Amino acid sequence: MDQFLQSVLDFVSVARDWIWGNWMIALLVGTGVVLTVRTGGVQFRLFGQSLKLLLRGALGKEHAREGKGDISPFAALMTALAATVGNGNIAGVAAAIATGGPGAPFWMWMSGIFGMATKYAEGFLGVYFRREAENGTMAGGPMYYCRYGLKNTRFARGLGWAFALFGGFAALLGTGNMAQSNSMALAVDAAFKEHGVATGCPFWISGLVITLLVGLVVIGGIKRIGAVAEKLVPTMIAIYFIGVIIVLGAYWREIPGAFETVFGFAFSLKAAVGGVIGISVQRAISLGVSRGVLSNEAGLGSAAIAQSASRSSDPTDNGLLAMTGVFIDTIVVNTLTTLLIVVTGVWKLTPVMGGELTSTALTASAMSTVIPSGSLIIAFCSFLFGYTTLIGWCYYGEICWEYIFGIRIVLPYRIIYIILLFVGAVVQGAFINIVWFVGEAANAFMAFPNLIGLLMLSGLVARVTRQRYRGET
Repeated sequence: MDQFLQSVLDFVSVARDWIWGNWMIALLVGTGVVLTVRTGGVQFRLFGQSLKLLLRGALGKEHAREGKGDISPFAALMTALAATVGNGNIAGVAAAIATGGPGAPFWMWMSGIFGMATKYAEGFLGVYFRREAENGTMAGGPMYYCRYGLKNTRFARGLGWAFALFGGFAALLGTGNMAQSNSMALAVDAAFKEHGVATGCPFWISGLVITLLVGLVVIGGIKRIGAVAEKLVPTMIAIYFIGVIIVLGAYWREIPGAFETVFGFAFSLKAAVGGVIGISVQRAISLGVSRGVLSNEAGLGSAAIAQSASRSSDPTDNGLLAMTGVFIDTIVVNTLTTLLIVVTGVWKLTPVMGGELTSTALTASAMSTVIPSGSLIIAFCSFLFGYTTLIGWCYYGEICWEYIFGIRIVLPYRIIYIILLFVGAVVQGAFINIVWFVGEAANAFMAFPNLIGLLMLSGLVARVTRQRYRGET
């Protein structure tokens, strides 16, 4: 079995490296650059307006709570954030640093800045081209704006079908399923061991608990998912924020040096610190961008699916709300994780420095340098982050498969989804990267048709945005 798993790991590693090569990075970042230029820098120019919409939703003062749709605009954003703010923010950032050096987060930030324009376009088009499903709910996403937004009917249908297929498989095998339950189980096991339980927590027990908790929510569909996300997402981010701030407060003198370390490693062909051998800029960029997308999902098209359920009929407002998701995820949460790992110095204990710490264990070790039970905080946050991501991505996959097979596929899909959660939780040890590499590969296949659709529809996004905010250019 070990030989077979090693062969699988070798194969998916090579596939991941090819898929996330220079061409994919250029397409992802390039799409963000094109949309930034064509919208007049929407992520900068209308950032204040996006925060106003976010605050209005958080306070329950939205103007579109009774419009056509399934959930409020704020609940739609929280559903998108539920799927976005996940273990990519805890384990993904740590893994990028562990294998690509402390310069990798810089490229996360860069991809995130341009990714805000990409996320704006996705949220915009999701509402602009959404349709009513067979059961009366609203359905939208890249498959819909490719199918109904592009003029070449045969090409449009193929692009929409391709996104739905890849998105459906990504939901079952990638970012929002097995990778999350994998990290959750690992964090719980590490916390048990640190607090005196020599055997840790058996992965099958964690997997069973995760499966039951997720199943209780996703069976209820988008309205129950939105209701849970609306309450849970702000709470979990606040808990993580408080824990990290306590550690940063103890290391506040090291914060400027931490930024210097990140910027220095982001551009150095070979790191100047002993023990680091040959970290290339390309490797740092590849890991930074791919793990950044794994974290903020800009370019995947997933935000469009969530925003399509919003009761707001204004596509620009939904685009602006979707855009704040990247800011919260990458500029806020990922930066907190990066600083946590760098200021405490635990990044020097990673494989790239000759150590062994990686993934969730690296973040937990950093937290524990100040907070005695820091690993418990990371385990709890990992569980919450992963849990909300699981319920959000279940909905994404549901809409994708429903697009191909119709409403009859929904229940069988939900059952398969929660079974695979269990599988992801028990695949650990030396072959843990199989889960992450499969997730990253699935993301790339999902992103490709979406990015083509975004580029071809960028003129529409730019034109309507200029008309809506003409006085604010």
